[in-house]
Amino acid sequence: MLERRRIFKGRRSRQRLSRAALVLMAAVAAPFVVAVVLPSNLLGSAPSDRQWHAPGATVRIVDGETMGLGDRIVRLAGLSAPARGDACRSGSGQGFDCGTAATAALTRLVGGRDVTCRIVGQDGFGRGLGDCDAAGAALNKALVGQGFALATNDALRGEEAAARQASRGLWAHGVGAPPGWRVRD
Repeated sequence: MLERRRIFKGRRSRQRLSRAALVLMAAVAAPFVVAVVLPSNLLGSAPSDRQWHAPGATVRIVDGETMGLGDRIVRLAGLSAPARGDACRSGSGQGFDCGTAATAALTRLVGGRDVTCRIVGQDGFGRGLGDCDAAGAALNKALVGQGFALATNDALRGEEAAARQASRGLWAHGVGAPPGWRVRD
């Protein structure tokens, strides 16, 4: 008895290949679809509204450049304050914590008043970057102008130069200022 020969090949190999290709394409396309379809505020802590306001009782000072406004975190845009634990030396050679001094300066500027921030972007941690004021006092400009933060954008360079020239804040300590500040032009 003769065996039957198959003239036509089965579709099994093609179906397997097309299913694998479909799964691969779906896996590659999924992140792009998610990024385009989902609202951007689901991927970070900065909501879509660009004006944040908090009553003075709900404002928390985290460090020299970061505040909590209720349940939101905002970092002051255009400046860099020393981190807690950065060592400075006073004119008499006594050491102190520069970051704590910057935090205390921001606390004095806020002074329990209501804070409003215009959010201009996000930092790498998803926190809102903002230009903030407390009852009309521009916090970003005042913190740099008092010598407790460096300007990281051109808009605040004039305040930094004035604070440096007048030896205000941490600039008053000259060689005892934070190490990153001493090399600043």
